[in-house]
Amino acid sequence: MSIFSSRILRRKHPAGRRASALVSFVVAAAVGFIPGPRLDDGTFPAPESAVTQASPKASTAQPGNTAQPGNTAQPNNTAQPAHEAPPGSDDTELGNDVSWPQCNGALPDDPAFAIVGVNNGLANTTNPCLHEQLDWAEDAEGGTGQPRVALYVNTANPGLRGSWWPTNNEYGGKVVANPYGTCEGKEDAACAYMYGYAKAFDDAYLRTVDDPETYLWWLDVETGNTWSGDRNANRADLEGMTDFFHSIGARVGIYSAARQWAQIVGEVGTASSLYSLPSWLAGARSAAHARDMCSAAPLIAGGQVVLIQFVAGSFDYDHSCI
Repeated sequence: MSIFSSRILRRKHPAGRRASALVSFVVAAAVGFIPGPRLDDGTFPAPESAVTQASPKASTAQPGNTAQPGNTAQPNNTAQPAHEAPPGSDDTELGNDVSWPQCNGALPDDPAFAIVGVNNGLANTTNPCLHEQLDWAEDAEGGTGQPRVALYVNTANPGLRGSWWPTNNEYGGKVVANPYGTCEGKEDAACAYMYGYAKAFDDAYLRTVDDPETYLWWLDVETGNTWSGDRNANRADLEGMTDFFHSIGARVGIYSAARQWAQIVGEVGTASSLYSLPSWLAGARSAAHARDMCSAAPLIAGGQVVLIQFVAGSFDYDHSCI
């Protein structure tokens, strides 16, 4: 998301929830792509060159480590006033998603539900305003069938182009049951699975999210991040993330657009842990179009379309299909 405004945040986060570890800020240079979730499902954008920050070693990973806040927002004086709902909308059905681009900027008033981005645009970073935005999200009104507060995380499968790549099946102080066999540091499905598992572990335990098991975690799958040309390996990567979140009792869904999902992952069989996950679709042009898109095919067979995203004025809006 890239929505900026000079409006001051309505609430300040408690001092005890400040972040303290350095994170890197990287903006994708892909044409038509804004780190999201906010997809432009038009021309195929060039992926980023690589991931820039290594995963922490599993032996030193401890819940509660924090990340240092940083200000990446840029004012946009044309922003829609935060209290205004998009034309033609039904306020009782609409939520909003926010993340690092809204740091120190406007946040929508009184969403029915809220989705907060955990990362800073890449899979191995932390949103520097995560806790301010979680505080804002707690004021969501609820009542739509959606979780009142949910999270989304960036995803990627960089292979050896990344600054960290797994070399075995160990992470988080344990040996992970890997359905693709033993990871030996190769760019294959076994190591992609471990990479995804590690990113989900980091998101749950290193990004300072309290009670990660209580959330629905949306996996943000976009061509603007780094992916393998092997869709089987990309699927394994997302399965690793899904399996970790499921292992702690959390729920999982997929955010993407049909065209980008097809390019990155393709079809998903019934044996995959991705099968039947709910879909959050990008690409609606208005509130009315979002309502119509609720009848679109889900990203994964066996799943259900539960959210449609559209942009109005300065904000990302999300129409609940349930």
